[in-house]
Amino acid sequence: MENAKREQFSHVPERIGGLVDLAYNLWWSWNPEARFLFKQLNQQAWKASAHNPVRMLREIPQEFLDRAAAHPEYLHRYDIIMHRFHRYMDATGGWFSEKFGESDAPTIAYFSAEYGLHHSLPFYAGGLGFLAGDHLKECSDLGVPMVAVGFMYSKGYLHQHIRPDGWQDGINEPLDREAAPITRVLDESGEQIIVQVPHIEPPIYVAVWKVQVGRVPVYLLDTDIPINDPGARTISSQLYIGDREQRLRQEIVLGIGGRKVLHALGIEYSAVHLNEGHPAFALLERIRERVEIGMSFEQALEYVRGTSVFTTHTPVPAGHDIFPFDLIDRYFGSYYPSLGIDRNTFFQLGLHPENPGHGFNMTALALRTSAHHNGVSRMNGVVARDMWKCLWPGAPEGCVPIDHVTNGVHVPTWMNPRVRELYDRHIGPVCPDWMEVHDDPAIWKLADEIPDEEIWHLHQWLKAKLFNRMRERKRVKWNEGRDEPINLVAEGAFLNPSILTIGFARRFSTYKRANLIFEDLERLKRILTDPWRPVQIIFAGKAHPSDNDGKRILQEIYQYAQRPEFGGRIAFVEDYGEQMAQYLVHGVDVWLNNPLPPMEASGTSGMKASLNGVLNLSILDGWWVEGYNGRNGWAFGGEAVSCNRDEVDAGAIYRILEEEVIPRYYSRSIDGIPHDWVKMMKESITSNSPQFSARRMVKEYVWKYYPSLQKAAEADYRAVSAVLEKKAAWDLERRSSTENAIEFPGETD
Repeated sequence: MENAKREQFSHVPERIGGLVDLAYNLWWSWNPEARFLFKQLNQQAWKASAHNPVRMLREIPQEFLDRAAAHPEYLHRYDIIMHRFHRYMDATGGWFSEKFGESDAPTIAYFSAEYGLHHSLPFYAGGLGFLAGDHLKECSDLGVPMVAVGFMYSKGYLHQHIRPDGWQDGINEPLDREAAPITRVLDESGEQIIVQVPHIEPPIYVAVWKVQVGRVPVYLLDTDIPINDPGARTISSQLYIGDREQRLRQEIVLGIGGRKVLHALGIEYSAVHLNEGHPAFALLERIRERVEIGMSFEQALEYVRGTSVFTTHTPVPAGHDIFPFDLIDRYFGSYYPSLGIDRNTFFQLGLHPENPGHGFNMTALALRTSAHHNGVSRMNGVVARDMWKCLWPGAPEGCVPIDHVTNGVHVPTWMNPRVRELYDRHIGPVCPDWMEVHDDPAIWKLADEIPDEEIWHLHQWLKAKLFNRMRERKRVKWNEGRDEPINLVAEGAFLNPSILTIGFARRFSTYKRANLIFEDLERLKRILTDPWRPVQIIFAGKAHPSDNDGKRILQEIYQYAQRPEFGGRIAFVEDYGEQMAQYLVHGVDVWLNNPLPPMEASGTSGMKASLNGVLNLSILDGWWVEGYNGRNGWAFGGEAVSCNRDEVDAGAIYRILEEEVIPRYYSRSIDGIPHDWVKMMKESITSNSPQFSARRMVKEYVWKYYPSLQKAAEADYRAVSAVLEKKAAWDLERRSSTENAIEFPGETD
């Protein structure tokens, strides 16, 4: 691949040739100084590439590269950043090796159906993917030995277009693979590696791609290659295919095919971490491999369970994949005996005890074939234990073996660079390496000493940047002839940066209740259009392509945004993705979250907002149960409700806005700064930033599960070695007896 890169980017001067290697490692995406190297080449080219350095280096005029290669100040910065990059990549130390040592560390294979890494790689649909992406980035930073497996979705997730009537259309925009930070994985002859997925007829093949996430490689499976039949080519075309059979084929490819790819690449690992149940077939394949060398199914299952971690997210039954038994038969009929079990025993692995006739449940399979299970918040752990206690009949209440590790966000990714500079100035003099220990709550107490005016003025700058970004998106769309005049108001043309701004951005599912704040239209109208203390709301998010109920909620909100009586105080941002998420979590004043409890698994968007000083107004569900302390935001909905839940929760939102949020925001001293508001911003930063960081999260995964994984991996290694030794001895004995056997001449001799 290095030769191919050199040919493709031969126009990049040798003196700054390291930019090409840097562009293909997402380390730049969470290091603002590295991003600045590309932006400094030409700001307009950086903007036109949508902050994708691979695309930028392909398209930028030669003159800008030549100018940078001859500019002493640029070269000085370039040398410093490249030195940092190489030191990071070559490092053998780090937190993980300090705690556990280099040689004893079992490499963990992380399997996920989606990864939210950067908007130039649209391999994500929502929070599940961003959690996976942040997990990998933090493992890279901490030196946790990891390799990851996912899909190279050629069509990514849907691009959203809102019609004038507010209905969501999905637009497929094929990924330009040559202009994305991904590389083909090549064999010794320079051809892209293609691997056949075992046990599937007709055959399915996957081409292998790689994304380098700091020190963690992510191998992506791509079925869109000529050798496959047309049906197989679309398996990896997009996330969460609606067709049941194609969805099953997708999960077979991810789990069994992903395991086969790692084997073909010669990548050894000792433990597996499943992010949700989609890749659970990977554990079956690990079992099959051990049965193949002579272990019993029960023995193989024991060892695989001991070296597997399963993270479950969704408490929504529809979020768990279930496949009809006849479909499982079609693809696994020849697989059952290779595991040393019969059809009935295989089905038992995926059976839901309370709904045995519904089909083969992937979450049940993942729970039965792994020993370590966790929800993604304390509340989610409670819900998951109640939801799946049927798998452990007779277990005392509270003893169902599903723990929790509350999600966290990757601080360097989600903290705005200007916010980081502010913290550097005020935390740095006391603790110069504060970013290396940012999960330490004591460090963040220093943020209390930041002058109110600095925090407030920076927040206002970020808010203005958000509105400028929204207007620029509208300008581009208008310029391309893709917009309707009526959409200008609905998508934020009339928003005012000086007004209290609420943000609501997430997937449009019914349980998220995006339209809850419209429960009492007259009361909301009074709040939004108050002449002295007005409020505005920005909505963003996508409904799943097949979720018409979610689309109807989205349409309802969009049509409210078009209505003149709301005074242009409601906006909907089209085609919400990772890049727009950055602007929103940095720039709004309040982050609103009001799902139907206890349906919120975690809610990492609120963590990202609080990291940048944005205050949360959230129902007591998911992470906010752990994060809210009475001084760092607002909470509601913690009580049981026997009547109309929507009416009660909407009333609580209105009351909190009218009595607490709005008065505090507009209460300014003579210097124009709302000091009481800023005090809450500081409390939100100091109380939430360390606790809900990915650094704390990954360390918790390591501390909770690493010793058990290591012990089980060592036992597995010994068991496999013993079986192989016995098999080798038996083979030797058989060959010896064959060689020494007396041959009797036949009659024809």
